[in-house]
Amino acid sequence: MEDLQFELVGKIGSMALIRREDQDIDYNIFSRLGAELRPGMIWVTSGATEIGRLDYIKRTGCELTGDPEQDKTDYAAQGQAILMQNYRQFIRPEYGVRQLLVEHTHFNDPEKREHIRQLLIRAARQKTIPIVNYNDPVSDEENRKMELAVRREKGGEVHECVDNDETAAVIAGLVHAKTLVLMTSTEGIYSDPKDPSTLVRDVSARSVEELEAKIRALQANCVGASRAGANGAGAKLEYALQSARRGTTVIIGHARHHLSDLVQGRVPCTRIGLE
Repeated sequence: MEDLQFELVGKIGSMALIRREDQDIDYNIFSRLGAELRPGMIWVTSGATEIGRLDYIKRTGCELTGDPEQDKTDYAAQGQAILMQNYRQFIRPEYGVRQLLVEHTHFNDPEKREHIRQLLIRAARQKTIPIVNYNDPVSDEENRKMELAVRREKGGEVHECVDNDETAAVIAGLVHAKTLVLMTSTEGIYSDPKDPSTLVRDVSARSVEELEAKIRALQANCVGASRAGANGAGAKLEYALQSARRGTTVIIGHARHHLSDLVQGRVPCTRIGLE
């Protein structure tokens, strides 16, 4: 069981699953992913909150207007079932699909972390595909911050994992994945975010120190995010660096591309790793 090689951990962002102009789910994205996902891959997905919001609007004609954090919780609880329904619909029928809802405590506690790792290993051996998402419906921000503050005071590495980019990076390290693919709504990382012609296709180095210096230089140009609550390209690069340090090749690219095309470098994207 311990010698299993995980081929890929992938993650897709919320807005990459949405047709913004129609305020609806982009079923083509689910169809493309479903055709390519297979055992030996782990898929981390955002989207529950935004899909839940769109579903609520469709059914009621309005948005929730209560406390923003509570509204987010309610949307996430409504969207989670729809999100999984779409993955199950499009993933090949001979493969099982297993939902895995995680929180920061699962990765900061050694026993819980090992429990998750073994679950993921079994899934690959049992010809199933884990679909991972942060458990927003039961996550309380105030309690989470208090718990994390206590852990930081004690020293050591602390994972928050509210951002699914971080969740994907942590899981990639947990299972020693060969490749980490972060699918988003852009072609990758740009040296000038306002100029699409400045796409950075390769960030590679012979040493961790050299790679980190290149990442820091790129982060200096990263501003803003695709939506409220998102951490943007700077955070994405930080998590990519964490994975690259462990020997995982990280690919950041647009969700309109086939997963295999991103991995094989047949389409524009940003590739990060040690030589």
